[in-house]
Amino acid sequence: MASSPAAAQPEVARGTDANYIGVGVSAGLTNGGQGDDAAILGGNVQGRATLPDVPVSVRGAVIFSDETSAIMPLATYDIPIAPGANVYVGGGYSFVEDAGQRTPLGNRNAPVVVVGAEAELGANVVAYGDAKWGINAYQNSPADALSVQGGVGLRFR
Repeated sequence: MASSPAAAQPEVARGTDANYIGVGVSAGLTNGGQGDDAAILGGNVQGRATLPDVPVSVRGAVIFSDETSAIMPLATYDIPIAPGANVYVGGGYSFVEDAGQRTPLGNRNAPVVVVGAEAELGANVVAYGDAKWGINAYQNSPADALSVQGGVGLRFR
């Protein structure tokens, strides 16, 4: 019985199934056109919890400035691109704690679309980066908000 060469090769693990929580920086790239809602630099705390046997994750993010923070529950579809690395796309909602005060993702509650990437940097460290698009995320303005985040997280089991 002949076997194919492809069947003899071990399957290479792709992507990452790491659950993690991390911290990093956030930068707002837009403003809403009002004098008090200019783009702002801040920080982020982000986490990921994978779901077994499906390429979907539940994520949480807090993006903050020196004025207030935006809390975001998110769900993403995770696409493996290399061993230990994923790209992801998904959505959620941004809840601004003090409406009208600036965060890197606008100053009012809004739907959010997220696109990002994450990669394991060892057994217990994960680097992540993403862009978040807040739809109609400024008070007294129809403008959308865009922010970019990056950080490093610790894996948990």
